[in-house]
Parts: sequence; C-alpha cells; structure tokens
Amino acid sequence: MTADHTRVCDLLAEYGALIDLGKFYEWLDLFAEDCRYQILPRENFDRGLPAALVYCDSRAMLEDRIRALREANKYNIHTDRHVIGLPRILDDGLAVEAPFAVYQTDQEGETRLFATGLYRDQLEISGPRLKIRDKLILLDTFAIPSLLATPL
Repeated sequence: MTADHTRVCDLLAEYGALIDLGKFYEWLDLFAEDCRYQILPRENFDRGLPAALVYCDSRAMLEDRIRALREANKYNIHTDRHVIGLPRILDDGLAVEAPFAVYQTDQEGETRLFATGLYRDQLEISGPRLKIRDKLILLDTFAIPSLLATPL
C-alpha cells in the first residue's frame, strides 16, 4: 500500500502548523509508536558521517525533547514559521522528500531565516492516517544561528 500525494501534503502541512502553533504534544501524535527523528547537516550526510545535531530514536526521547523545549523557550522567546515545499513520493510510496525553510521572529519583530533543508521521511499507514516512522532532516548548512530547541 502506498501513500497518495494529498495525504502526504496534508501530513506535512499539519506537521509545520502544529510546530508553529506550539502544539508539540499534538505534533508528537504525527509520529509512529516506533519512530526516529534526527537533524543532520548535509555536509555530514554527504561524507557518511553519522554525527547528528539532534538524534531521537523513540517517542520517549521526542517527549523529553518537548519537555526540554518548554524550558528553553523561556529564554529564547520567538515564533516559528515553517514553509514546506511540495513533496516527492519515492520508491515504495511511503518514502517522501520535501524541501523546507524555517523562519523565526523575535519579540522585537525581527524575522530571519533560521534553517533550510530537506525532509526525508519514511511513513507508515496507521488505520486511516499516515504517521512518520523515520524523519531525517538534512540541513543545508552546519551553522544554526541560535538555539536548536524548536523542532524543525
């Protein structure tokens, strides 16, 4: 069974919207029970280096990340805006790639580009819904301008 383009677009739109709205526990529900989430600079990926900036290999680790985020955002108050490009459905129909950009706006109203890159997702079908089993976030650069607390 494969994922259709509309359902994939809906999942990615929901993914970005929930982060931007700060609904992190609802965001967590987009992931499969057995999941992985990692943020890796493209430079490391291209060289075959496994060092990730963030590596969570379970939902429990993602939950810990959300708890830590609640603390970190007390000191780095900002709003996020995810812009996610049209996805490409690959191979077996459950592998997806989509480009993204994340902007952050601080309390003074200054908006800046925070990160750009490519989502590489492995999805699974869970009843009527698609869920993210493996999310690899390939950053276009190793340099992140500030705290990497908010999910990308």
